[in-house]
Amino acid sequence: MTVASDPTLRVGARVLLLNPADEVLLIHARDPDNPDHHWWELPGGGQDAGEELEDTARREIAEETGLVLDEIGRKLWTRESCFTYRGREHHRIDHVYLARTDDTAPRTALRHTANERAGLIERRWWSAIDLAACRDKLLPAQLPDLLQALLNDHFPTSPLALTA
Repeated sequence: MTVASDPTLRVGARVLLLNPADEVLLIHARDPDNPDHHWWELPGGGQDAGEELEDTARREIAEETGLVLDEIGRKLWTRESCFTYRGREHHRIDHVYLARTDDTAPRTALRHTANERAGLIERRWWSAIDLAACRDKLLPAQLPDLLQALLNDHFPTSPLALTA
């Protein structure tokens, strides 16, 4: 059941993180109140007051994956979405940055919120081929095409504006 609410805009940062094999790290999550609703998404989350978006991206990667990124690359896109989660309406704008890592072993303790722990299914590195064959919900839905364009060096130089 969805409870009517006026969703407050939440701004966040996510990271399209590539390992040396050009695989992208995704988080498989679900709505704890509706376990049949699950999806794969880039790691990231909400911006804290006074925080720069690149710092949000670095903090969220460390909290969700244990990976420590010294550098955050260019902004690839922004994505605005409205959705229902845990019976409430949400409105988000996520800024998505590119980053690469040679070290895929966690270097810091994970710091998931209780909500993240309730919804986390798994983390996984995906090749472009496996991602294109994925039949689960992807956020954004265009992620396989966006990743392939990036890997083929055909990605626009200016950030894209996506909606969902």
